[in-house]
Amino acid sequence: MATRKSVSSKLVTPPFDRYDFYRRAVQSPDVDVRFLRDTYREIKKTEPRDLREDFCGTFAISCEWAKLSPKYRAFGVDLDNEPILYGLSHNLSQLPKSVRDRVKIQQDNVLNPGLPKVDIVSAMNFSHYVFKDRAVMKSYFHNAHSTLNVGGIFAVDCFGGPSCQKPSREETDHRNFTYIWEQVSFDPVTSEALFHIHFKVKEPGGKVRRHNNQFTYDWRMWSILELREMMMETGFRKTHVYWEGTTRNGEGDGIFTRVERGEECEAWVAYVVGEK
Repeated sequence: MATRKSVSSKLVTPPFDRYDFYRRAVQSPDVDVRFLRDTYREIKKTEPRDLREDFCGTFAISCEWAKLSPKYRAFGVDLDNEPILYGLSHNLSQLPKSVRDRVKIQQDNVLNPGLPKVDIVSAMNFSHYVFKDRAVMKSYFHNAHSTLNVGGIFAVDCFGGPSCQKPSREETDHRNFTYIWEQVSFDPVTSEALFHIHFKVKEPGGKVRRHNNQFTYDWRMWSILELREMMMETGFRKTHVYWEGTTRNGEGDGIFTRVERGEECEAWVAYVVGEK
């Protein structure tokens, strides 16, 4: 007599995908590319075409840029092969061929000359904070300037405020997971700060599993004034600051407006944009 094989009812935990959780918790590439497009239009009174995403990682911004218009091309540059390979398999592969063909990714150093010349160079998610030395940061800004087309713009984001000058821990709940941003330290002499990103994920069956130190950032906290000064020192003819507004409860509202003066607040996010 044949016996039946029992079927296990044990729930299988899917492998942890840190890049996917990072995208869902941190990134808004569709919002970023609209800001870059609209800022170029506002400043230059014309339409951009080519964008280069420096420190591109999984190059979500490059993919979103190419989706905006059939005339738009995107170039991504990053030194790290791991996120590039992830982006090729998870981001670029999901696009129609007509869009994929307008996205070019290269593993390279953003300090190297000869990078693709474009209308917009962007460095997002505070990635340029990895450069702690002023001379190195100016070398990067000079390279961005030299690889912009005539009339191009260079956009970097930045953050700061009193709450960013001391250890802290901020948790944000999302569906089935919690995003944790931890500031470990801040040195007032060097302006160097250390950050970690952790996740708490609710698995099938209800168990919560921690995934600590999925991303670590050892940065120098550059001020808006320093960034503007270095842009002017490396050839940019004008700089602009776009300041994030706040909601009624004091949180950032994701709307950035060009300003000449900021606000006193515990934490702020802004863009600095240089005109060639």
